[in-house]
Amino acid sequence: MTLTPELGAAFARAALANVTREYPRKLDHLLSAPHGDLTPRTVHPAFYGSYDWHSAVHMHWLLVRVLRLHPELPETPEIERVLDAHLAPAAIAIERAYFDAPGRRTFERPYGWAWLLELQAEALRLAKGREDACRWTAALQPLAGYIADRMRAFLAEAAYPIRSGMHPSTAFACLLALDYARVANDAALAAGIEAAARRWHLNDRAAPVAYEPSLADFLSPVLTEAQLMRAVLPDDEFKPWLTTFLPAGLGPLATPPTVPDRSDAQFAHLDGLSLSRAWALHRLGEAVPGGVTIAEAHLKAGLPRATGGDYVGEHWLASFAALALGDIP
Repeated sequence: MTLTPELGAAFARAALANVTREYPRKLDHLLSAPHGDLTPRTVHPAFYGSYDWHSAVHMHWLLVRVLRLHPELPETPEIERVLDAHLAPAAIAIERAYFDAPGRRTFERPYGWAWLLELQAEALRLAKGREDACRWTAALQPLAGYIADRMRAFLAEAAYPIRSGMHPSTAFACLLALDYARVANDAALAAGIEAAARRWHLNDRAAPVAYEPSLADFLSPVLTEAQLMRAVLPDDEFKPWLTTFLPAGLGPLATPPTVPDRSDAQFAHLDGLSLSRAWALHRLGEAVPGGVTIAEAHLKAGLPRATGGDYVGEHWLASFAALALGDIP
């Protein structure tokens, strides 16, 4: 399956509704003193919608991707209007300044950082085909450059990976950041990601596939790690590494997860797990025996949930569906 115009339009409508929806909002904000106006639009004028900051960022990424792949959609003028309003220099300057306040060293690290870099990567791709999109990349660049520097410093000092199926996952963050590094020609960041991946994972053996999934996973720690190593290792290193990492195959990772209650924000993560597994397995390809067929089964399980469901899923799932359907990153 691919991101068809019909799916692109549906995803665009979901993203447009979410990035302009101020409430409900989960505000991740450390108060070190009395504070006045904490309304979402004031604190985050670019990324105030979609329930939380990182979801707002990757729903903007979804709008840019749809615009790049299907510029002829009826939703295009509204996408352009929203991107002009949200990815404006003044709004991004406030987002950039937010990171400098005391106590915000770890704000949205690493997940939100990675999605911000991936948003810029997609905008840079779009700008190659349409000159007017350069205004969005120019506005984003001060924040993207700052986040890239912070990501590189974080990776250099991170003695261990975070092997999580949720937001703290370092492998997932590295995958998106590496895409940005390659598109933006940031050789230092790319080298830092490769060095970290090798340091963390090169000697990993016999991945514990039986331990997955956890109840709130939207990523597979095992498959996300394998996907990262596929991205940084040459074939002659990756193939023997994968053989020792998955010596008995996928085991329970081959079966789409059961979702107990899609109105529960954490249980709904499991629909995202179906989609992120599909993304990983499509990219791993025939390196995993039967992986492409298993990817399609996961995509079939998760794709119908990407739009039209409870807001706890709809504010983010379409982004992961677009990852699963696309070939970049």
